[in-house]
Amino acid sequence: MTTHKTDGYAKPTIPGADPDTRKPRIALPAGSCDCHAHLFGPQDKYPYEANRRYTPPDASMDDYLKMLGVLGVERAVLVQPSVYGTDNTLMLDALRATKFPLRGIAVIDDEISDAELASMHAAGVRGLRLNLRAKGSAAPEDVAPRVAQRIAPLGWHLQLRINPQDLANAEALVDRLPVPVVVDHFGAVAVEEGVQGKTFQTILGLARRSRCFIKLSAPMRMSRQELPYADVLPFVHALVKAAPGQLLWGTDWPHTTLAQSMPNDGDLCDLLADWMPDLATRQQVLVDNPARVYGFLD
Repeated sequence: MTTHKTDGYAKPTIPGADPDTRKPRIALPAGSCDCHAHLFGPQDKYPYEANRRYTPPDASMDDYLKMLGVLGVERAVLVQPSVYGTDNTLMLDALRATKFPLRGIAVIDDEISDAELASMHAAGVRGLRLNLRAKGSAAPEDVAPRVAQRIAPLGWHLQLRINPQDLANAEALVDRLPVPVVVDHFGAVAVEEGVQGKTFQTILGLARRSRCFIKLSAPMRMSRQELPYADVLPFVHALVKAAPGQLLWGTDWPHTTLAQSMPNDGDLCDLLADWMPDLATRQQVLVDNPARVYGFLD
């Protein structure tokens, strides 16, 4: 695939994750899965795109596994970050080299061959990410059906990073796509709109569909407060009440480009005690749902 890479080393423009992960107060169920994380660097081996929005510090597989070990997470999903464009090399290398149970979500262009897609599948890729919030992105109804046709034979899904204003048309789009859909980060709803707002009611409508899943991830991107992001809690509770079988959880490690303070992943994990007090629901969201969506039991 054609990409435009940087030359040399660029200094990070954002902070990295807190390296001293605190052990959570709660114990996660066996087989829990972090459904959203990114890897970065080293730049001399995995250079970034020249037109990226930010330059992250290195975030290695070893660093990530160390963090997951403290949390007690036993499965994970790597998501291709925007700074690498359609060059999935780092993610694919990690999938192929790491014995930890991993799956991947790739980003592709129209030039990719069926053979390349099959090779990605063998490595552990189970979906494609469409970042429809990027500047100049096509409308979801223009790009999603075309991409979905390519990946349907592989049993993959589409992961959407979508603008809230585009959610109004998303319900009809999801119904006609030949693949399941995963919506990132609560659908990026604005907390100011409230649970009864049109945008979040659309998200609830999507969650009630058996072929659509919502990620309970990155509450700090949605919240207008610092941890524990209390303004996000009513939205979580509404989703858990409406469709626990359609929810996934992710840390969003290493938490790039935050407006709020950098959270500790142990603190993020402990939010689950208030988000899902019921242990059976935690089992469903943290273990059963991701096993089904990402094929961990294949």
